[in-house]
Formats: sequence, C-alpha cells, structure tokens
Amino acid sequence: MRKIKRKENKLDKLLDIPKEITTNIPKIIISGFEEVLVENYKGVLEYEENFVKIASYIGIININGISLKLNQMKDDTVLIYGQIDSVTMEKDIDN
Repeated sequence: MRKIKRKENKLDKLLDIPKEITTNIPKIIISGFEEVLVENYKGVLEYEENFVKIASYIGIININGISLKLNQMKDDTVLIYGQIDSVTMEKDIDN
C-alpha cells in the first residue's frame, strides 16, 4: 500500500493537483476582515456571535470576531462572515 500512496503523490505532483483536493487538509481562505471560507472541514463544534470553532481533519480552527454568521454550509465547505478579528489553529495531537 505504501508504494501506491507514493505513486499517487508523484502523479498528483506531476498533474499539479492541489493537496486539498486529494487529501483532507483544510484550506482556509480569508477575504479581508469580513469572510473566512473553510474547505475540508468535519463540523462546527461551537458557534456564538463572537466565536466559531470548527473541527478539521488535522485540528481545530478558531475564528474570533463580532457579529459572526455561518453561511453556505455544504458537505465540505463553510463560509463565516462578520467582522473577523483573528483566525487560529490548534493542532490535533493524534495527527
């Protein structure tokens, strides 16, 4: 199995396929101080007007701000908008 993974990784690199498509690594796109888009998330752990905690496959994503709202929640993406103050990550010690 290990050889198959290596071949897939070489093929991914050869075809220039982004990591977030072939793995569960989250991709976080921050647009100014108004939006945070998280791809490849597992679920929303906590949600308040000033704090959103999101589980990913590699750890926890914390978003702090004012008047935060969840929007466009899909199977693998979630959009948080409002006045974003900070985005931090906590590494999952199991990964």
